Amino acid sequence: QVQLVQSGGGSVQSGGSLRLSCAASGYTWNNYCMGWFRQAPGKEREGVATIDNYGRTTYSDSVKGRFTISRDNAKNTMTMQMNSLIPGDTAMYYCAAVRGTYYYCPMKSDAYNYWGQGTQVTVSS
Repeated sequence: QVQLVQSGGGSVQSGGSLRLSCAASGYTWNNYCMGWFRQAPGKEREGVATIDNYGRTTYSDSVKGRFTISRDNAKNTMTMQMNSLIPGDTAMYYCAAVRGTYYYCPMKSDAYNYWGQGTQVTVSS
């Protein structure tokens, strides 16, 4: 089975940092996209950051310069370091993956078919 298990998250004050991790198992893909999406109450799910099998990354404008997505192929994990957190970052964060080749990994949630269980991130002012 394809399984994505998330860890990390939590509650911090504005300006603080958190680290999210996503451990993947049950598959071996040469070409893939993985990413982080988030959804706050009353808002649509939005893409945050993506990374492909080449290590190419994309970020939403709202997190550029603050968040860093990375991967560790030896551990088959994807992580996202979140710095300078603001209350607007408060959301449920989801790890996602899809097999395939893209010019750039899509930031649209409907492109991904494997998902983690979700991790809450709360940033207080």
